[in-house]
Amino acid sequence: MKKVQLIIRILLGLMLVLFGLNKFLQFMPMPPLPEAAGEFMGALVKSGYLMTIVAVVEVVVGILLLVNKFQALALIVIFPILLNAFLFHLFLDIAGIGGAFVALAMNVFLFFNNKESYIALFKS
Repeated sequence: MKKVQLIIRILLGLMLVLFGLNKFLQFMPMPPLPEAAGEFMGALVKSGYLMTIVAVVEVVVGILLLVNKFQALALIVIFPILLNAFLFHLFLDIAGIGGAFVALAMNVFLFFNNKESYIALFKS
């Protein structure tokens, strides 16, 4: 199980670094989006800051996962971004849901394999 966890951690880290850097460098073309999804994404880009913050968080968390530092914190920080990506595709662009589902599933898998790191969060 440790090897599976290592592979998933590295794959998730690579995905996050790759897609985070793509938001800055645009080396992968963005596929055409349905109208509602395009309007929503356009509004996020026009905000001038949100997608930049998302990209920075993705790159930083990806690097943390790759070097295996602060893994428990990194997984918590990236979870809302991955959940939002999944929900965006679920409701606005179902054709692109595969990658978002895989990334979210990897995050949840790593959560459960590191559950001892989160026990203190649920104590009152």
